[in-house]
Amino acid sequence: MKSLYLIKPYFARNRDIILLGLFCLIVVDVLQLFIPRIIKWAVDDLTLFQINLKQLLSYALYIVGISVIIGFFRYGWRRCLIGMSRSVEQGLRNSLLDHIQTLSASYFDKVKTGDLMAHATNDIQHIRMAMGMGMVALTDAIVLGSASICFMLYINKLLTLYVLIPMPVIVLGTRFLSKKMHRLYQEVQGSFADLTEAVRERFAGIRIIKAYNLEEQEASRINTISKNYINKNLRLVKNTGSFFPMLLFFSNISLAIVLFLGGRQTITLDITPGDFVAFISYLGLLTWPMMAMGWVINLIQRGRASLDRINKILSTRPEIDDTTDAKSIKQIKNNIVFENVSFSYAKNTPLILSNINIKLKHGAILGIIGPQGSGKTTLLNLIPRLFDVSSGRILIDGINISRILLRDLRSLVSFMPQEPFLFAGSIKQNIMLGTAETNDSQLISAAEKAALYDTVRLFPKGFDTIVGEKGIILSGGQKQRIALARTLMHDRPIMILDDPVSQVDMETGNLIIKTVKSMAGKRTIIIVSHRLSAVRFADLIISLDKGRIVESGTHEHLMENNRYYAKTFRLQEIEEEFNAN
Repeated sequence: MKSLYLIKPYFARNRDIILLGLFCLIVVDVLQLFIPRIIKWAVDDLTLFQINLKQLLSYALYIVGISVIIGFFRYGWRRCLIGMSRSVEQGLRNSLLDHIQTLSASYFDKVKTGDLMAHATNDIQHIRMAMGMGMVALTDAIVLGSASICFMLYINKLLTLYVLIPMPVIVLGTRFLSKKMHRLYQEVQGSFADLTEAVRERFAGIRIIKAYNLEEQEASRINTISKNYINKNLRLVKNTGSFFPMLLFFSNISLAIVLFLGGRQTITLDITPGDFVAFISYLGLLTWPMMAMGWVINLIQRGRASLDRINKILSTRPEIDDTTDAKSIKQIKNNIVFENVSFSYAKNTPLILSNINIKLKHGAILGIIGPQGSGKTTLLNLIPRLFDVSSGRILIDGINISRILLRDLRSLVSFMPQEPFLFAGSIKQNIMLGTAETNDSQLISAAEKAALYDTVRLFPKGFDTIVGEKGIILSGGQKQRIALARTLMHDRPIMILDDPVSQVDMETGNLIIKTVKSMAGKRTIIIVSHRLSAVRFADLIISLDKGRIVESGTHEHLMENNRYYAKTFRLQEIEEEFNAN
């Protein structure tokens, strides 16, 4: 029931629209109740031969007039109630997306993309149906059902009581089946999320599948997951499939009672033929509410299951968030300091970083090197608090970054990740991502600094070239330089570069290194690189191994130590000379 609080604000916000929609719906239901009365008058007059063509036409025109009014008000309730459900759909989807964006990076390590996609589409659609058509069907069931029974009682009380005999059985059957429905809907929607994720992953990796001739194997895997989804749906259908036939069966029993007992009373003239026809018409109107109740329960159980799934996400609190005493900071004046920083991705797991101590003056350049898996990227991720330190602390201007507003902290950092991610827009849109509208000279300047401009000019559409999903039309080096240009577009005091020259040739790499060197003193730069020539000019170079700093100093100092840095640097020098020849 806690999940229902998610939609409560939407009811309060749209109260007037909902009331107007319900008014229109009730008017439609009431007007439908008059049509059997008109039919009764016409039948009675016909059986008594007391009607002419003019009177018969008037009855027909009454029905047409009522139908026109019903059509008008039916448009009203659909516009209000169905329209309201669409606004709820939009609001919930926006709330879900907004909340997901606040969650910490560790959350996305544990949750599949397909699950989130299913929540944002299938689950929210079910909630919309439960709030829109569910409200309509429930109102119909109450208003039309109770009014039909009242009219039937007015015609013949005893016959009405006989007709209502199957109703308790319907109520008990509904109660029994609805409990099982809720659990089965949750299983079906969970299975749908698995299927969505499996299909998404195969589409994303379609080139690898084709390259390794894995079409049959992957199709077989999707088929297995799809069968599981179908099987869960079939289990649900066994439950819901018995629900509607049960309603129809007992409705038909009521109709059989009317035909036998009502027909006999018509023969004995206890009721008129018109009353008999009207009674059957009201029974037909009562059948819809009975069916609607089944549909309502179906919609509500599906909507509740989806609401529970959405609520589970919205109830998840980010592991990294602003503290109650968080401060605002707009610029950096002094140092960035790592004090005894250690980090592991989960409790009781090995440390990725251990006892890291660094002091970096504002405007200085820090170079980080080390073998793969030594913790370089993890160290970078701690600065904008993508992850929080397990122990120790990181200070900016003497303030622990855990006590700086997250938005302010991240606004100080321009971050180029190791794996550049491009959106399926143009080169210009990807470079300008997160920046205000800028002029072409700034865009060209950023591209030139990233050694990208000459490449862009070769494309027929230049900066307006569409890069495709994840930049599929570009090479790794081109994607990396677009990501670097994006980083350079943000004039922020801290710039983090995670291996910015790993996918470019030597000449292009030297141009990028020249750009980084030119910014010395203007920004605090932290650069990770396996190519040591990219960090040799740094004010401080640290070498990581198994999460520990094993050596630190300037290029000259580290060369004298003749350890990992010096040995690797000399090997790379030999390799560069060999490639140059």
